Amino acid sequence: MALNYDEITRKYEKYIFQTYTRQPIAIKSAKGALVTDVNGKEYIDCVAGIAVNNVGHCHPVVVDAIKRQAEQLIHVSNLYYTENQALLAQELVTLSGMDRVFYCNSGAEAVEGALKLARKASGKKEFIATEHAFHGRTRGALSVTHKEKYRKPFEPLAPAIFVPYNDADAIRSAITSDTAGVILEPIQGEAGVIIPSDDYLKEVREICDEKGTLLILDEVQTGFGRTGKWFGREHSGITPDIMTTAKAMGAGFPMGAMLAKEEVAANFVRGDHASTFGGSALACAAALANIEVIRKEKLVKRSQDMGNYLVNKLKGLKKDYVREIRGKGLMIGMELSIKCEDIVAKARDSGVLLNCTSESVLRFVPPLTITEKQVDTVVSVLNEI
Repeated sequence: MALNYDEITRKYEKYIFQTYTRQPIAIKSAKGALVTDVNGKEYIDCVAGIAVNNVGHCHPVVVDAIKRQAEQLIHVSNLYYTENQALLAQELVTLSGMDRVFYCNSGAEAVEGALKLARKASGKKEFIATEHAFHGRTRGALSVTHKEKYRKPFEPLAPAIFVPYNDADAIRSAITSDTAGVILEPIQGEAGVIIPSDDYLKEVREICDEKGTLLILDEVQTGFGRTGKWFGREHSGITPDIMTTAKAMGAGFPMGAMLAKEEVAANFVRGDHASTFGGSALACAAALANIEVIRKEKLVKRSQDMGNYLVNKLKGLKKDYVREIRGKGLMIGMELSIKCEDIVAKARDSGVLLNCTSESVLRFVPPLTITEKQVDTVVSVLNEI
């Protein structure tokens, strides 16, 4: 028998670690850009599992691929070859401009692999990251995540220097003889959708080349069409030495990858790194179907078009509390002069799911399949609030 909301939350309180601040709804089902709670109430989802469900919830092509694969082969570990890993690796290399793929299960795992590879390849220990960066909460990823409340309880961490984002000269000044790499988000997500100047990543790439320092791009949130390009790096035309991705990779199925150029990847040899579940036949089937949907439905272009549509609609809001609207594709932040948790709660009551990040930024990362009519409803709800 299905549990009701109170029964679900009681079990959460009794049995589950209390590490998340959850909103007071329990989701039962989802389709496209809509989710339905256990009470039957429907919501327009502008969170998409935090930039995960780019092709929409439960896309039939992805669902069918998972079903078919689950009947054939789910998991055998990386002691053996599987067809899906080979096919997906080729797709990822083609799309990313990188040369080699290491499969894992999440963004934090991908970052851990990237930091470990950079240390092995460079023979150095220290990293340069940026203020307000978020790269994950595992120990290595946390070392290059800026927010003190995440870091402080778990120090000492691996050595890292934090410099202002969008300041290439600060990176140049911070590089030392012990710098293993520079890690950046093409767009800072958790910080409030902070978009750098057009030449920032190009300048950083040039500095890293000049100094002989590895450049790592964290594309966990900016990948698979989210910014109106397959990957955020394409806006600047650069290629990093190492790249991480996850979130939207498996269309909701847990999956991540660390990618690298050949000369860097060659530093990882047998036994240097591993993941029991990384690149399972089932995860790869989901990711291959995800890429197929993005291509066939032209969702990269749709992200660009719908992002422009949403930004223009948001610009029409009453402007009392709106400081700035910024974004690329369907990765949009609306910075307010007030804290936004209240707005998230009121929008939820009106059937719209929003995300508040960095206290005063409403972050919009809906499925790339969201419709104009749904966007109009979202903006109308916000206007009333």
